[in-house]
Amino acid sequence: MSENGEFVPWSGPRMPAMSLATLPSPAICDRARLARDARFDGLFFTAVRSTGIYCRPVCPAPTPRPKNISYYPTAAAATAAGYRPCLRCRPELSPEARLRGGEAVIERALALIAEGWLQDASMESLAARVGIGARQLRRVFLAHTGATPMAVHSTRRLLLAKQLLTETSLPVTQVALAAGFNSLRRFNAAFAEGCGMPPSAIRRQRSEIPGATLTLRLAYRPPLDFAAMLAFLGKRAIPGIERIGADSYERVLGVGANSTFIRVTADPARPELRLEIAGADPRAIPDIVRRVRRVFDLDADLAAVADALAAEPLLCEALRKRPGLRVPGGWDGFEVGVRAVLGQQVSVAGATTLAGRLVDAFGGRRADGRPGLDRIFPTPEQLCSAPVENIGVPKSRAATIRSLAAAVIDGRVSFSAGQSLAEFVAAFVALPGIGPWTAHYLAMRGLGQPDAFPAGDLVLQQVLGGDRRLSERETDARSQVWRPWRAYAVLHLWHLSGDSKE
Repeated sequence: MSENGEFVPWSGPRMPAMSLATLPSPAICDRARLARDARFDGLFFTAVRSTGIYCRPVCPAPTPRPKNISYYPTAAAATAAGYRPCLRCRPELSPEARLRGGEAVIERALALIAEGWLQDASMESLAARVGIGARQLRRVFLAHTGATPMAVHSTRRLLLAKQLLTETSLPVTQVALAAGFNSLRRFNAAFAEGCGMPPSAIRRQRSEIPGATLTLRLAYRPPLDFAAMLAFLGKRAIPGIERIGADSYERVLGVGANSTFIRVTADPARPELRLEIAGADPRAIPDIVRRVRRVFDLDADLAAVADALAAEPLLCEALRKRPGLRVPGGWDGFEVGVRAVLGQQVSVAGATTLAGRLVDAFGGRRADGRPGLDRIFPTPEQLCSAPVENIGVPKSRAATIRSLAAAVIDGRVSFSAGQSLAEFVAAFVALPGIGPWTAHYLAMRGLGQPDAFPAGDLVLQQVLGGDRRLSERETDARSQVWRPWRAYAVLHLWHLSGDSKE
């Protein structure tokens, strides 16, 4: 792969596997691979010299000889070394891996790449966004991921295309668009180089013909408490926009005339969710997949979370009771923000009622809507001057919603990827009516920040203090040893108390 991320023929000897801080030890990799342990899925990849392919730890293929094996921390690193993705275990299904002990700047840059930053922008602009130089960014990427930022971006595009070719009936031209290629010729060449075959060959290897609705497999590292996730989201579902049942999550997307509908269910046999998409523009598919993964926290590394939290007796008990508890995300940051303001000083059910009124009064209806999924959430432009008081919201909170909408419009705050927790919180607490609790809650659910921690939360203070409620300073000090996974501690402590906060 070239410096700019394009695939080029590999003419030299195979690169040796790199010794990276993010790669588990060879002994651990050996044990996980031989046991086909799904808890390590995405944490490393096995490259086989004799076949020239790389696999997930869960690959069902016969075990290769140890002398032919190399381990890589990312799919991009294996691709950069000249290996092709396995057709049996399908590395494109692997959950993403957070860098254990890695640099925060890498996490921020990876989040921006996942959001599509490098689709139209340069590596220099990415480096400027995270506050370092381009050479330094390339150097730390090679040290922690085994590949350059552009190589990571290109591998993501390749693997998305491979999944769409395998699991959907989208024409190849639309697959190319969904993967970010504007030229079919370049897509065909890149795919053939990266996978060792043309896109049409992937189609011929499918064992079943997909239907009209797109259905994608989204893997995670087990366990996942899907029922608890649905219960949390169900209490906060926005009427007319989201619908949560006992075993599914449904949502309507889009602000124009054409609507996209999604449905998420759990696969009973594999550690995967099934994402059904109807009516989507192919170019919107990467964003839909990214948001679903964030809503259900599918890239969580619960083993690392447990390592950080288990020393606290309360959290050790919580982990034992709910080992698959994750942090529920929000589909759209602005939605989560408005919903959080509506929930200030009222019950979760009361906030849901107000959210329904808000949508009815200031949003819109869909001509092509399905029963129960026929509304449009109001945009910041619609709310920045809306008389929100008219739906029963106190004047102070109505003013906060208008201020939030105005701040989103003029760019003073945003829910875009790549922000540090500190800068995100600082921007939001500068708005009237938004304090540290709300800012950290928004960081946790709207931005997917794993270390968000509302230290002023009364439930946390009471649960941690036992007979005596802790102060905010004491609560924050108690939480320092749980970093960078404090958001998971919040969810566990809320569940211990029996109180799922707004």
